[in-house]
Amino acid sequence: METTDTHRILVVDDERDIRDGCDRILSRSGHTVVTASRGEEALEILERESFSVVLLDLKMPGLDGMKVLNLIKQFWPDILVIVITGYATIETAIEAMKRGAYDFIPKPFKPDQLRIVVGRAIERKRLTEEKERLSQERERTLQDLDTEKSRTRTIIHALPDGVVVTRTDGVVALMNPAFMKMLCLDNDARPGAPIKAYVKDEGLASLVMKASTGQLPAGHSSLSHEFPLENGKYALAHATPVLSETGECLGAVTVLVDITELKSEFVSHVSHELRSPLSTINQQLAMILSNLVGDVPDEQRHVLSRAKEKTQALITLIGDLLDLSRIESGLVLKEIQPVDIAQVLKGVVDFLSSKARGKEQTLSLSLPDSGLPPVVADPIALESVFNNLVTNAINYTDVGGRIEVSAGLDGEYVRVAVKDNGFGIEERHLKRIFERFYRVKDDKTRHISGTGLGLSIVKGILDALGGKVSVESAPGKGSTFTVFLPAGAPRPEETTAGSSAVPSDPQ
Repeated sequence: METTDTHRILVVDDERDIRDGCDRILSRSGHTVVTASRGEEALEILERESFSVVLLDLKMPGLDGMKVLNLIKQFWPDILVIVITGYATIETAIEAMKRGAYDFIPKPFKPDQLRIVVGRAIERKRLTEEKERLSQERERTLQDLDTEKSRTRTIIHALPDGVVVTRTDGVVALMNPAFMKMLCLDNDARPGAPIKAYVKDEGLASLVMKASTGQLPAGHSSLSHEFPLENGKYALAHATPVLSETGECLGAVTVLVDITELKSEFVSHVSHELRSPLSTINQQLAMILSNLVGDVPDEQRHVLSRAKEKTQALITLIGDLLDLSRIESGLVLKEIQPVDIAQVLKGVVDFLSSKARGKEQTLSLSLPDSGLPPVVADPIALESVFNNLVTNAINYTDVGGRIEVSAGLDGEYVRVAVKDNGFGIEERHLKRIFERFYRVKDDKTRHISGTGLGLSIVKGILDALGGKVSVESAPGKGSTFTVFLPAGAPRPEETTAGSSAVPSDPQ
């Protein structure tokens, strides 16, 4: 589950593309990013400003990353350092972690990889700070609270979960702000009415009444009920009778917990438990391959290379499955806001330029001089759409090929086309390429690794935004994927996913 807390992050790397890419990706997640091109400059910045996380390149001219790491751990021990390294310096990265670095990320890395590693560091930082805060609170007293009643009321009002206290007749005696917010009650709502006056869900009202009168099944100390909230989320209610010293029921306490993101939390746990060890194996295989010397049989080298490719494919598969899970859970669109699509496209093209140059390809972006209207979307989800499409174009275009990204207006829609002169797709495949796990495999594409989930992720996000994607392709001539997004559209939650009147047959 992503955090919305803002953190200050220092990026230290002598490659401008890496600095600018990290700045775009992390700033879009709400963080404040400062960059430095040399170790000496980074130390000067650290003396003036405070940071939660430092992304530190190990190989830099002048003061190298290892020396900077040592100084950071000496003078700013609370900062979490993530080292940036290439495969050739994997041993140095491991040494850096022994010296106190929190984690490392290899070049080249994808936006999602960077967000996961930084997010993990920020969560570690948050847990550390929370532990210190709780320790300090335990040392405090409640001397400022005059009576037991005010003490209990203050605690209940501070709880993040919804709490309602009822008498034996079902009349509400106390409810906290979280309860009112979850049930969308007016701010001026006050206790004193029967529970049914506040709760529309009949199952929840019945649950509270049974607990308030002590009507629990034999062997049960509480009752539970799951129900939908008005804002499209889900809550789980636990109702527990309050008993006197003699065992008499005095009423009930009911706690409401938002469980909408439980699935997302489970997915995040899977991501940590599976992706991290696979990444470690992948890096160790890379280190072995880079250090192979002497007369090593080609067969052994091939086996190691294939093992590395397969672990990387598993890492990619896990990431794609997590994206699909978030789409199905309705969690893919978190920060809905007006988005400058031109800036998103510039960021994607800039970030993937090095990948295209690695295949001696030309990657270009064409935008109208008159500008483009904003689209209402989640910028991270929108970036994922175009990152997938441009990455596919690079992967499925031969060395020396050409990829053109263009944008313009088509009536009330913003149109973005990703065109390449690559391998192309036979017509019989075009109707299925947006299906999960469907991949076109022939002599030219068989060697390209992938999960077959990228285009289904693209379609899922666009459906949630009320947009559409189409494709034109021919073998040997390349492909053109065209995305249509409503300009200035209402928020996706106000529409039915995929029901917007986008052009029925865009060309």
